[in-house]
Amino acid sequence: MDPTQSEANTAEQTQEPARRRALKGGWAVLASVAFVPAVARAADAPAAERDVPRTDGPGTTATPGRAMTVYFDGKRCIHARFCVLGSPAVFLANVEGAWIKPDAESAENLSHTIRQCPSGALTYKRHDGGAEETPPPVNLARMRENGPLAIHADLRLKGSGNYLRATLCRCGASKNKPFCDNTHKSTGFAASGEAVPGTQTQALAARDGPLTVIPTTDGPYAVAGNLEVCTGTGSTIARVAGAILCRCGGSKNKPFCDGTHAAIGFKAPGAEAV
Repeated sequence: MDPTQSEANTAEQTQEPARRRALKGGWAVLASVAFVPAVARAADAPAAERDVPRTDGPGTTATPGRAMTVYFDGKRCIHARFCVLGSPAVFLANVEGAWIKPDAESAENLSHTIRQCPSGALTYKRHDGGAEETPPPVNLARMRENGPLAIHADLRLKGSGNYLRATLCRCGASKNKPFCDNTHKSTGFAASGEAVPGTQTQALAARDGPLTVIPTTDGPYAVAGNLEVCTGTGSTIARVAGAILCRCGGSKNKPFCDGTHAAIGFKAPGAEAV
């Protein structure tokens, strides 16, 4: 056999398990070999990388209280207002200076409010012996109307860190990629939070576990792990173990990638090598 052909066959056999994992998502762009390696790396992330979610990223402020410390990352905040509406005595709206008062409410109520923050801009650490936040029983990606993808999972976001909640840009214009920074509001980005259920709606064998997301260079998010994709009102449109999700804003098959990023010359840094 031609040695060159033999090497090609070996490479193809190496990629095949990754391709099968990718194709399990059932969406057309997953057939593109270009993204198979990224999905494979996501799926095969070593257990050593699966540590606790970060609460103290760059730019994060810490406000200590008697029972817990509240952390806030202003660059990730999308102003969803769950905090000021759920715990108005703690999170003071429209004030100058300090606006977080952790001792103004019980630790149990405050921790519940913080867990509603879709962007993960708010997190906490208990030091009263109370329970810390844990991964959800079901990994979810919610489509916010004309806005980002809200991820709630045991998330490993390549190039950024580990999180339990995050809102990822899907308009393509954020200046804080891969996170949403609300630029979609000023650019007039339009993307429904609703969608028709697809073919991948059968129950998954498991619904939780690590979810790895790799922002690819000038391309979509390569996702590996159990994930249920939901509309803004909670209807499930897909249950997948791997997917390629649009982040350029141009796909005609949102939230899934259809290759439009290449046609429109989308540019964004990737994290494939991290």
